[in-house]
Amino acid sequence: MVQFHEHMISDLIEEPPNGSGLVVLSSGLALSKLISSLLLLHSPSQGTLLLLSPPSSSSLKSQVLHYNNHTIGEISADLPAHQRLSLYSSGSAFFITARILIVDLLTSKIPTSSIAGIFLLTAHSLSETSTEAFIVRILRSLNKNAYVRAFSDKPQSMVSGFAKAERTMKCLYIKRLHLWPRFQVYVSQELEKDPPDVVDIRVPMTKLMVGIQKAIIEVMDACLKEMRKTNKVDVDDLTVENGLFKSFDEIVRRQLDPIWHTLGKKTKQLVSDLKTLRKLLDYLDRYDAVTYLKYLDTLRVSESFRSVWIFAESSYKIFEYAKKRVYRFVKSDGTKWIGPSKISTGKKRKLKGGNDNEEAGGTSSSHTNISIVLDEVLEEAPKWKVLREVLEEIEEERRKQASTTEELLVGGGEDDSGIVLVACKDERSCMQLEECITNGPQKVMREEWEKYLLGKIELRDLHTRYKKKPKDPKGFGILDGVVPISPAKNVEPSSINKQEHDALVAAASEIRNRVKNDDVGNDPQPHVNSKGGGKGKGKGKGKARNKKGPTNANSGRIKDNRSNKIKKSSGDESDSENEADPSVAGGAWEATCQDASIDKGVLRKHTEAADATGSGTAKPLPPVHFYALESGQPILDILKPSVIVVYHPNMTFVREIEVHKAENPSKKLKVYFLFYEDSTEARKFEASIRRENGAFESLIRQKSMMMIPVDQDGYCLGLNSSVELQATPSQNSLTRKAGGRKEVEKEMQVIVDMREFMSSLPNVLHQKGMRIIPVTLEVGDYILSPLICVERKSIQDLFMSFTSGRLYHQVETMVRYYRIPVLLIEFSQDKSFSFQSASDIGDDVTPNNIISKLSLLVLHFPRLRVIWSRSLHATAEIFASLKANQDEPDETKAIRVGVPSEEGIVEDDVRAENYNTSAVEFLRRLPGVNDSNYRAIMDGCKSLSELALLPVERLSELMGGQKAARTLRDFLDAKYPTLL
Repeated sequence: MVQFHEHMISDLIEEPPNGSGLVVLSSGLALSKLISSLLLLHSPSQGTLLLLSPPSSSSLKSQVLHYNNHTIGEISADLPAHQRLSLYSSGSAFFITARILIVDLLTSKIPTSSIAGIFLLTAHSLSETSTEAFIVRILRSLNKNAYVRAFSDKPQSMVSGFAKAERTMKCLYIKRLHLWPRFQVYVSQELEKDPPDVVDIRVPMTKLMVGIQKAIIEVMDACLKEMRKTNKVDVDDLTVENGLFKSFDEIVRRQLDPIWHTLGKKTKQLVSDLKTLRKLLDYLDRYDAVTYLKYLDTLRVSESFRSVWIFAESSYKIFEYAKKRVYRFVKSDGTKWIGPSKISTGKKRKLKGGNDNEEAGGTSSSHTNISIVLDEVLEEAPKWKVLREVLEEIEEERRKQASTTEELLVGGGEDDSGIVLVACKDERSCMQLEECITNGPQKVMREEWEKYLLGKIELRDLHTRYKKKPKDPKGFGILDGVVPISPAKNVEPSSINKQEHDALVAAASEIRNRVKNDDVGNDPQPHVNSKGGGKGKGKGKGKARNKKGPTNANSGRIKDNRSNKIKKSSGDESDSENEADPSVAGGAWEATCQDASIDKGVLRKHTEAADATGSGTAKPLPPVHFYALESGQPILDILKPSVIVVYHPNMTFVREIEVHKAENPSKKLKVYFLFYEDSTEARKFEASIRRENGAFESLIRQKSMMMIPVDQDGYCLGLNSSVELQATPSQNSLTRKAGGRKEVEKEMQVIVDMREFMSSLPNVLHQKGMRIIPVTLEVGDYILSPLICVERKSIQDLFMSFTSGRLYHQVETMVRYYRIPVLLIEFSQDKSFSFQSASDIGDDVTPNNIISKLSLLVLHFPRLRVIWSRSLHATAEIFASLKANQDEPDETKAIRVGVPSEEGIVEDDVRAENYNTSAVEFLRRLPGVNDSNYRAIMDGCKSLSELALLPVERLSELMGGQKAARTLRDFLDAKYPTLL
């Protein structure tokens, strides 16, 4: 444990009266180790310690378990109540979810006196209406001596909104805030006492990468200027620097949510476009040129009709430069082919396409035999080469050190593990870098390129499969691997793009021919590795990799076509890889392509740089471990590396390295940082440090001014202190009234379904002074009285329930068992109090309109009451007014409602008193019987046996039509099939 952790723990524990506090520290300062150290100080004699961990903090939970050797148990809903009770009394530490804990507290299944305290691991995600605040409020009322310790390593989230830190402390009944930024004296002194040896390598980007980055920033700036015109968003937040972070989307959406329904389509699209542009900037530094182009192709298809950014002035540069990084077109005679270069030259392109005497390259119609061929560029990521040089340098230094010290061990000494760790952003980058080191960058780029081309031809196969066969003879045009440029009348402006596409498909068809020849002849091409190498690992995680970024679902297809062994080993990708057998997917296309010559010169391979591993002069490399930063594992303490290469800079990981070195001062540690020079990658890293420092400065100012109310014993009073203080005098004043003493009002109680504790409404109802009884309800969500049953729906849930038909069934059961069924539609407090604007509501009933669906629901169930609520607090007020003159609900009766007994009888079934419900359900499932005529049939005949004897004429009268009557009659008269 580092020394500043000891200061943190001593400050927290020594805080009177019970050691409660909110700790906010910089990201990467080993929060999991701090929590683990506090757990080690806990003794069973103090009582049971509960750690509340939401699903979003799974990596933090796994790290705490790792540092405690997985000795911390977990209380889950699968455990029976008596077993949970024994664990609560055991005095150990347990992980538990907020939903289980609040239900056990409300049902008094926890001996609160035996609870020592609660740890809240994600304080930045809490609010006064969250379940965690509900838990702390109940625990404080039952056990004042239990401590509450909240932790957060995201200071930026603690300053979002008005006085968030102060409000969080009040709702958690905490009166002390502990701030530990990176620039704090104890922290900075210890981390800078013996820092690791750092080598900062600035890698220059290629000209095309610089061009793409500049174009994206220009487009992003244009989108921000458009958004400023709306006057709906705070202009100070609309900067390109803020746009580099994920939190930017939250900032904009939080400001626009209350007026989201009034915004035009363009403004809504701008919010989405800014998110897309941020991804484009991020992926430019992270992925190779072919994968980046592939992602842009998907954006062009998916966003071309509605996106604003695609029509911005500089957007064409993004697509053009990305294309130039991968391939270019030349004429077959070797001269340069001038393709479409700018959107602004649209008139020129039209002239080229439409004039009979002019061609794309400015040639006359006499050059009809000249064809377009594809020249590969396949620009490698500049960091790949630098990474290999760094690894070669590490191995060379290690060998020199071993020779000078005359040691045969690879590591060199006891404090040197010899492990080289390369840290990347995601899993896919790790796999690709591993393959680069194993097989060389050229081979990796070629495989990605061939996957890209095969994706093009697969897409063309899908189009041609469902179209009529063309009248052109087979073997013409791109099937021969050559695209002739011929003058044509009525050529559209996009004809040049079509020629580019045809050339790509021609190159792809040639690759497919070669692949098929390789499979038939069992003679793979020399530049393709059929052993699999490092790719075998990646294939097993293909699905997970596709989720990380703009990857292709067809990854690994080339290798599957080359080697049957590899194809068998990657069974989990077989669903998405239909190209494994070219004869199945290709069909007639392949039969034609077999005769095409491979020597047509469609693909021109660059052979200046030999493969890194293929050449005999390749320098040796050390063994390398790759680590994905997104996984959040304590990799430094597990591997204890001697050299770390930070491939994708990350502020949190940098701090983790500093802490690791401070914990091991005698260990030699060398760190290489790879930055793209003058890139958004470096700007984002620097901006993240500035944002965190700014957040801490804001928290320091808040701490100096905040007011936390406390009582005489020093305990925090919380958010409702004014209400609690007014309660006692109002009670005493009742006794002074002449004419006798007024009886104290009875406590209101509400029966709540267990599933409703995912929302914040039970917390707000408890704040209003109502007693919450959590049970499992078969009918409804809230039981306010023996007569009133409420089904609560948020807006999103309402739309989904109408779509699935679940709401109709829920209302039907409420109408059956309760006299006053209520549908509560609850809106968010910070959003508009309307489904849609008045102009969007039509005069007619349409099946897709939400207002029409609600109208039909109310017409179908006349006793249903619909309540519209603006917010959670408004709902609590409505519930209080509904319960004013009602009896309190009975818990045992509410549980039995809708649940059949052993004899199959359901109590208090209103319909069962008048109808045979099973017979009614059977009737409604007969052909021709629907919701509009089944009641008339029930009035016209007494039983199903009588219905079976009715003639068609009588059935048509009851069912309202000859067709429905004939359908039912035919069904009833149909002969039962026998075996004879």
